[in-house]
Amino acid sequence: MWFKNVRPYRLSDRLGLDADALAQRLASRPFVPCRPAQPQSTGWVPALADSAEALVHAASAFWMVRLKREDRLLPATVVREEVANRVNQIQAAESRKVYRKEKLQIMEEVTQDLLPRAFTRSHGIEALMMEPDGWLWVNHASPAKGEELLSFLREAIGGLPAALPITRKNPAVVMSDWVLHNALPKGFEFGTEADLAEPGEEGGVVRLRNMMIDCDEVCAHLESGKQVQRVALEWQGRLSFVLGADLVLRRLRFADELVNSHEDLKEDALARRDADFLLMSETLAELWPELLSAFGGLEE
Repeated sequence: MWFKNVRPYRLSDRLGLDADALAQRLASRPFVPCRPAQPQSTGWVPALADSAEALVHAASAFWMVRLKREDRLLPATVVREEVANRVNQIQAAESRKVYRKEKLQIMEEVTQDLLPRAFTRSHGIEALMMEPDGWLWVNHASPAKGEELLSFLREAIGGLPAALPITRKNPAVVMSDWVLHNALPKGFEFGTEADLAEPGEEGGVVRLRNMMIDCDEVCAHLESGKQVQRVALEWQGRLSFVLGADLVLRRLRFADELVNSHEDLKEDALARRDADFLLMSETLAELWPELLSAFGGLEE
């Protein structure tokens, strides 16, 4: 239940839907496992857990949705080997050369023949929506996964005014200033990890692990022109994460006190996940304005 990453998207307008209405829209594209000859299948599943029913889980002002994708695993090497075998058989039996166009046709036939026997692998993409305040947070660091979920939401809703947030101050410049002047906002502390990079596509990168961030060596790198692209932070003893210049929170780790706060509900898995979801959402909703404030707020 506890998110591992947060990729933020700003909702510029209200959706005009409540949780039940959104669930009805998502129901038009439920997840269905791959058919034998189908390479992949994607659709919506119950948000809270596989044993739940609601496609949109609502708790206070927070909603959660979950997109599931299943792929058939058909290694390219297996396809190439089978294509080569069939080509060799044709050339030996008919004493002729098999050219590219025919090889492509054989490859397509091989793929369709082997797909029903391929193993499947599935993964889910969760998203937390704080619709009244205009935020959607995807539990994935990958831009591609975030856009995949947004694409399916747009399909269900008929459009979704979501975009990556832009702050008034450059996050890389601000984070570099934090390190140079040991001037973190109140409530934050440095972790022991950071990535520094020179501006430009060809710039060098320095990756720091398991060391003090606000030390002379790191400051020397920054004074030479590098900027902080990612830095590990701890907030109020409640959670730790790696903050990127893209405003993505990676490797979120909530404090044990939070994670274990609903031990009394361990006999009811859904009730515990519901309580954990609300606590996680409230914590992120409290953290997020503080981060945005540190970067001068959102650009209008």
